[in-house]
Amino acid sequence: KQQQTAMSSALLLLFTCLTAIISEAFLPPHPSYISCPHLITHRHQSSISTSSLHAASNEGYIQVPRSDGTTHQLAYKIARPMSLTSQQHYPIVALHGGPSVPSQYLYPLEQVVPYRSIVFYDQLGCGKSDEPSNLKYYSTEQSVEDLKVVLKKLGVRKFHLYGQSYGGILAFEYMKHVASNPSSYSDDDDDMKCLSAILSSAPSNVKQVEEEYVRLLVNLQANNEGLSDAKLAQLFRRNHQCRLEEMPTLLADAYANAGKVWRGTDAIKDYVASQPDEDAARMPSSLIMRGEHDFVSEDCAAGWKNAFNTKFLRFKTLEGCAHHGLFENGKMYGDIV
Repeated sequence: KQQQTAMSSALLLLFTCLTAIISEAFLPPHPSYISCPHLITHRHQSSISTSSLHAASNEGYIQVPRSDGTTHQLAYKIARPMSLTSQQHYPIVALHGGPSVPSQYLYPLEQVVPYRSIVFYDQLGCGKSDEPSNLKYYSTEQSVEDLKVVLKKLGVRKFHLYGQSYGGILAFEYMKHVASNPSSYSDDDDDMKCLSAILSSAPSNVKQVEEEYVRLLVNLQANNEGLSDAKLAQLFRRNHQCRLEEMPTLLADAYANAGKVWRGTDAIKDYVASQPDEDAARMPSSLIMRGEHDFVSEDCAAGWKNAFNTKFLRFKTLEGCAHHGLFENGKMYGDIV
C-alpha cells in the first residue's frame, strides 16, 4: 500500500508538471525553458534565409471593433502587394497560431511560395497589434469577425486561406461561418470568396491533442530517465515541435514575444470542430497537413474529416517533419502549399 501511495503521488506530481507545459501546447517552447540561454542565443536558420524576407511589402494597421464600442488596432503586412489583385495568382491570407504567437514566424512563406501576394497580420493580443487586458475582447468567434474586417479593409476579394496550428482552427471557423451565413457580407462584398484552404498542424479537438501531448512526453520521460525538466522539454521540442537541432531565430523570437492575455490551449480548451448545419453552403476544397512526428498526431487531425462538408478534402503527412515543416523542410513545404 505504501508503494502504491508513493507511485500515485509521483504520478500526480508528474501530471501537475505536465499540465503547465500542455497549456502552452501551441506555444513551444514552454516558458520554463524559453529562458534557457543556450536555446535562445544559439539559433539556426535551417534552409530559410532571413535576407530574402525583406522583399517589397506594405505594412499598416486596421481598426477592429468590439460590441462595447471600443476599437483596437491590428498590424498587417502584405508581401508582394503589387500582386494582391492578380487574377492569375490569387493571394494567400496567412493565419498564425498560438493563440497569440505573432505572425513573423510565417514570413518564410514569402521565400518558399513565389509569385503570390501573401497577407500576414497579428491577431488581437500579440505582435504589433493591440493587447487589451480585458478577456471579453478575445474569442475565436471575434477573431473570425476580425478576419472579415481585415479582408474588407485590404480589398482582398478572392483568396486562398492558410492557417498554421491554431490558425488552422481559425481558418476552419471562418469558412464554416461564411458557409452558414451567406448574407454575412454586404452586397458590395458579394464577390469575396475563399477559393481553397490549408490547415497545417491544426488539431480538430484540443482536449485530444492535450492528451496526445501528455502521452508523447511521458514516453520520452520513460525512455530517458534522469533528465531534468528543462532537458526533457528540449528533447520534446526536437522530437515533436521543431526537429532542427536549434530553434530558428524567427520561431524563437515569435514564441518569446507571444501575447500574455489570451494564449495557449487554456484559451481554447473546449474546442472541438463540428460540421456546419445541413443547409449550409459547401465549404472550399481544403488540405489538412501535419508532420510525421507532429504532436498533432494523425488521430488529432482525423477529426477534420467529419467537420468539413466538402468532398474535396485531402490529407498530407510531411515526412521527417514535426509541427513546423515550414522551417524543417522549406522547399517541400512550399511546393505543397
